[in-house]
Amino acid sequence: MMNAPKAIMLFAAGFGTRMGKLTADCPKPLVEVLNKPLIDHTLDIVENFGPLRKVVNTHYKAPMLADHLAGRDILISDEQPDILDTGGGLKAALPMLATDPVFTMNTDAIWAGPNPLSCLAKAWDPNRMDALLICVPVENTVGRVGGGDFSLDPDGRLSRQGNYVYGGVQILKTGALEHIDQNMFSLNRIWDDLGQSGRIFGCAYPGRWCDVGHPEGIGLAEQLLRHA
Repeated sequence: MMNAPKAIMLFAAGFGTRMGKLTADCPKPLVEVLNKPLIDHTLDIVENFGPLRKVVNTHYKAPMLADHLAGRDILISDEQPDILDTGGGLKAALPMLATDPVFTMNTDAIWAGPNPLSCLAKAWDPNRMDALLICVPVENTVGRVGGGDFSLDPDGRLSRQGNYVYGGVQILKTGALEHIDQNMFSLNRIWDDLGQSGRIFGCAYPGRWCDVGHPEGIGLAEQLLRHA
């Protein structure tokens, strides 16, 4: 894992609108699963992987999240006044991350199985790849409605639509952001560009995964953890 990234961007700026009343008074990363905030479940995975420079972006109810993370050797990229989406948020945080490539990770999922960061680090090949996304087979997801996001060819290259769900964790070379002039944009734009060049790959995750982006996901995630 010599070529593995040395920094990670944790996405925590969203409004969490699908969570309804649960995010009326707190940001989604502080919603609890088994009496632990979602972002702490995520940070456990990060800490179990090994030392990484950690940056968390914030926007909605940013002071609450900053207070929760205080004293943890975590840098805060506060997106004010405008939320920047995933691509714009990552671009704004690049001076804090101070390395290339980087991990990025969503903070609204629960994992049961091997550390997804370790899975990516073992599969990462910077000579062939500009991005490597963790992809969960649809049958290994919990509470997923609908089909997958991607398919993998025999070499691991990604294409849109298929039986794999993006698990919200990736390795990305940040040079892909340089040609975008906008401040607000989605990482989907980067992925589509890399798809044209054949430089975006997927890593199939062998464990189980639960999206906690909606209230029903909390109970499903707690059940997944109890039986892990």
